[in-house]
Amino acid sequence: MEEKYNPEVVEKKWQEFWDKSGLFNVYENIDKKKYYLLEMFPYPSGKIHMGHVRNYTIGDVVARYKRMQGFNVLHPMGWDAFGMPAENAAISNKTHPAIWTYQNIDYMRMQLKRMGFSYDWEREIATCRPEYYRWEQWLFLKMLEKGNAYRKESFVNWCDSCLTVLANEQVEAGMCWRCGKAVRQKKLWQWFFKITDYAEDLLINCDTLPGWPEKVTTMQKNWIGKSVGARIRFPLENSDESIPVFTTRQDTLFGATFLCLAPEHPLVMKLSKGTGEENKVFEFVDRILLQERSNRAVENYEKEGVFIGAWCINPVNRRRMPIYTANFALMEYGTGAVMSVPAHDQRDFDFARKYGMEIVVVVKPEDSELDPATMTEAYTGDGIMVNSGRFTGISNRKALDEIAAFLEREGMGEKTVSFRLRDWGISRQRYWGAPIPVVHCDSCGIVPVNEEDLPILLPEDAALLEGGQSPLPFHDYFVKTECPKCGRKDARRETDTMDTFVESSWYFERYCSPKYEKGLFEKKAVDYWMPVDQYIGGVEHAILHLLYSRYFTRVLRDIGLVDYKEPFTRLLTQGMVCKETVSCPEHGYLFPEEAEGESEERRCKKCGSKVSVGRVEKMSKSKRNVIDPNYLLDKYGADTTRLFCLFASPPEKDLEWNEQGVEGGYRFLTRVWRLVRTHIDFIRDAEPFRGEQNQLEGDLRDLYIKTHHTISRVTNDIEERFHFNTAISAVMELVNMMYGIELKNLDKHEAGVFRFAIESIT
Repeated sequence: MEEKYNPEVVEKKWQEFWDKSGLFNVYENIDKKKYYLLEMFPYPSGKIHMGHVRNYTIGDVVARYKRMQGFNVLHPMGWDAFGMPAENAAISNKTHPAIWTYQNIDYMRMQLKRMGFSYDWEREIATCRPEYYRWEQWLFLKMLEKGNAYRKESFVNWCDSCLTVLANEQVEAGMCWRCGKAVRQKKLWQWFFKITDYAEDLLINCDTLPGWPEKVTTMQKNWIGKSVGARIRFPLENSDESIPVFTTRQDTLFGATFLCLAPEHPLVMKLSKGTGEENKVFEFVDRILLQERSNRAVENYEKEGVFIGAWCINPVNRRRMPIYTANFALMEYGTGAVMSVPAHDQRDFDFARKYGMEIVVVVKPEDSELDPATMTEAYTGDGIMVNSGRFTGISNRKALDEIAAFLEREGMGEKTVSFRLRDWGISRQRYWGAPIPVVHCDSCGIVPVNEEDLPILLPEDAALLEGGQSPLPFHDYFVKTECPKCGRKDARRETDTMDTFVESSWYFERYCSPKYEKGLFEKKAVDYWMPVDQYIGGVEHAILHLLYSRYFTRVLRDIGLVDYKEPFTRLLTQGMVCKETVSCPEHGYLFPEEAEGESEERRCKKCGSKVSVGRVEKMSKSKRNVIDPNYLLDKYGADTTRLFCLFASPPEKDLEWNEQGVEGGYRFLTRVWRLVRTHIDFIRDAEPFRGEQNQLEGDLRDLYIKTHHTISRVTNDIEERFHFNTAISAVMELVNMMYGIELKNLDKHEAGVFRFAIESIT
C-alpha cells in the first residue's frame, strides 16, 4: 500500500481491473432479485460537465449500494445521439454529424470511465446507429397501422433560427427550448403521435406514482389539463353550419354576447371571405401569428381583435352575436372558439369595453345587484342566476348541471371533457434524425415501407446546408424511390425526420437486450428488468421526456410488447450545479481560470481590469461559470470529485460550487488512507470479532457501537432519503473516533473490532 494517497495510481488500477474483469456486466438471473438503476442518458456534446458528474455520481452510489445488498443490478449507459446541435456543430466545423457525434462519444466515454462509474458498458447504445433507429421505424409503422400516427396540415410552432418545428412541450415562454429564440406559428403538413388518446389514463395514473416527486406529477397533471364542461353549438347566421365551443361556464351562456375565434382557426378566413373585412382580418392574423403564443394567454397582455364580418346565434336566447378573431383565443384550448361573456370574465370584459360590445349580467351576488353600465370589472364569483330564462333564480352552481342537461335534451350541446394536451408533433425538418419510413405516391397516397426494407438509412453523402435547412429534400438518391404498393417509379420518400424525443422514449427498454436483432427488445429480458426501479434526471424533463416515455410505454403495452403500464417506479430529480459568474468590462463573461486574485481584488488575466462577481447561477457555457471535470480529476481524482458532489448538498437541491469544499473532500480521503496505512499490519492479521458487545470495554466498546450506528444511519440515509450528505457526515464522525483510539496490547479478536470499523468505511 502506497504511503501517501495518490488517486491517479489507485483509481487507474481499480478502473482497469473493473474494465478487464467485466465486474459490472449483468445478465438475467431469476434466482436473484433485480434492481434497474438508470440515469437519463446524455447528449454527446463533446465533454461531460458537472451536471452530468453529479447526476451519475448519485446513480452510481445507489447502484453499488444495491449490489452490496445482493441485488442483480442493471446500470447501463448510452447516448442520445441524434439532434440539431450535432448538425449545427458539424456545419460550423465543416464535418459530418456522424463523425462529430462518434468522436464526442469516444471522448465522453473515456471521461465517464475515468470517473469510475460502475456501468455495464456491454449494453452501450447510441440512438443514431441504424441498429437502434431501425426498430424505432418499425414501431412507427405499427403506430401508423393502428391509427396512433397520422399526418395533417396544421399550424405548428416554428423556430426560424433552428429551421424546424417544435412540439408544444418544447416551447418555453414563447421561446425555442433549444436556442432561446422566439417561436412563431406556421402552417405545414406534419406527422403526429396521438398522445391525446391516452390523456385520461396518463392523468389518472399520475396518482399511482408514489415514488415520483409531487412537483413532477403536478406539472404533468397541469400540462394534460383536464377541464369538465360543455360543448355548445352556436349556429352561423343564414347557414346550416355551427361553431362548436367548449366552456366550463355554461351557467353564463345567457350572457354570451359575442364569439371569438383563434387566429389559427380555419373558419376565420373562410367566414371573412367576401364580407369586405377579409383584408383587415388577414393583416391581423398575419401579425398575431408572429406574437409569442404564451403571451397571448397572459392576463395583463393587451387584448385585441377584429370583426370577421360574420354572425352567429346564441342557441338559448337567439341573440345575434358578432364573431371576432382575437389574440387571446388559443387553438390549443377547447375548440379554438370562445363564447365571450363580458359580465363574468375579465378578459372578455376588457375586450367588450375596448370594442363597445354589449354586457349582460346573468349571475349576481346574493345580496346585491349589478349594473353593466357602472361595472368596472367582471363579476367572477358565485351567485344567483338572472336574465337566464327558466334558470333565473337558482344558484349558478346548480345551473351548471341543469343547463348542460338542457343543451343535451335540445340537441344544442352536450357535457364533455377537454384536455389542454395536444397530439405530439414529431416531424422535424432537419437531417440528423431517424427518417420517417413512409413513401408518397401520386397513385396510392401515403404508403408505409415494407418491414423487410428497414432501416431506411440516412444518406451519408448528404451535403449539409449552411443555414441549417435539411439536405434530404434535395438528395435525389434518397428521395426518389419505388412505391411499395403499386410499383410506380416516381414515388418520393418522406424527408422529415423524427423528433429526438422519440428515441429517448423507449431507450430504457432497449438496454434490456441492446444487441437483440429480432425486435425492439427481447420480451423475456424486458419482463425481467423492467420497469426501471430508480430513474434519475432533471426536473426540466417533466413534461417532455418523462411524459412521452409514459405514453410510449402505453403504446407498447397496447401492441402487446410489454405488460406493465409505467416505465419508472421511482424518480429522483436532482438539483442543478451552480456557480457565481465573473465578468470583465472589456471581455464579458470569463471562465474561472481567466481571472486571478482573491475575492474583491480579482482581475481579468487578459487585460488586468477588475472583474465583477455576479450572482450564483446554473453552470452554463454561455455564462462561462463552468468547472471542467478534467481539471478536478487531474488535481484531486475521481473519488474526491464524487465525494464533493454528494456531500455539498442533498441531491434534490441545487449544489453551489465551492473549491474549498472539494479540498475538504480530498483531505478527508487522505485521512482515511492514512488511517488504513498506519494500521495495515495490525488489522491484516486481525480476526473477526464474534463476541457480544458487553464483552468489550472502553474505546473498543464505543467504537463497536458507533460502527453499527454508522451503518444504520448510512443505510437509512441512502435507502429512505437519498441524503448522501448526512451519510457521509456519519462516516466522518466514525473516522474521527477511530483517530482517537490507541491500539495497544489487543488480541486478534479485539483487533477485529477495529478492522470491522475500517472495512465499514472503505
